[in-house]
Amino acid sequence: MSRSAAWWHRLGLAELHRRGKELELLHRAMGFATLALVTLAPLLIVVAAADPLGHGGFALWLVDGMDLSGRSAHALTSVFGPPKRVISTTSAWSIALLALFGLSFASSVQSGYERIWKPYAGPWHRLWQQVVWLVVLMMYVYAQVQTRNVLQGPPRIVLSLAIGVLFFWWGPHFLLHRQVQWRHLLPGALATMAGLVGLRWFSYLVFTPLLVTNAVSYGPMGTILVVESWLVGVGFVVYGGALVGRLLCERFGYTDELDEEDEEEHGEYLPRRYRA
Repeated sequence: MSRSAAWWHRLGLAELHRRGKELELLHRAMGFATLALVTLAPLLIVVAAADPLGHGGFALWLVDGMDLSGRSAHALTSVFGPPKRVISTTSAWSIALLALFGLSFASSVQSGYERIWKPYAGPWHRLWQQVVWLVVLMMYVYAQVQTRNVLQGPPRIVLSLAIGVLFFWWGPHFLLHRQVQWRHLLPGALATMAGLVGLRWFSYLVFTPLLVTNAVSYGPMGTILVVESWLVGVGFVVYGGALVGRLLCERFGYTDELDEEDEEEHGEYLPRRYRA
């Protein structure tokens, strides 16, 4: 075995690659992006348009998330309607349908976390969990955007990272029926935020010029394709970060221990591969 191959295995990258293939990480990331654009984005557009502070609507949310500026930001904002127009053309029935469609996105994320952590079968009726998670997700996105209007520079970065870690720490714990202990989910939350920071840097270098050229060449459809590509990256990071956290738990020996609390709760010997 060559030295590079030895380091590949020693660092756990070979196992990470194998688990990623089992999870169908790229396929899940593409599903994440499609559902986010089709089911979640319309709901966020309405929520952003109803923002009482009136900070530019959903277009500004995307501009901030992708770290765009100048012509690329203008190309993106031109695709989405002004907030006042969104509110005036949205009925209560439309909002109810958008919320219902948004639950399919929450269900997909929950399924991804379950494939990674493999918890015991939870209650069959999980709709309320998806509703709560979806509401908190919108609050998280809104809070991240609002930090732009409160702080600048390093203080905003620290605050945004803290909010992000809290969300990606709480989210899996809640969606997995609280079966995975907090300390085991923290590495995944940190890995997810590190990946999102890297994606933001990649977006600044690649998607910023690409938005301008695609807007000129293909019009609004070219802009949507770039946004979809960015969402694929977000999905890859969300699932990939959770997978890295799972592997770190295994690497530090949590998989070989028995959770005595589960044994008492279920009244039988239930080995937990990921709990200490």
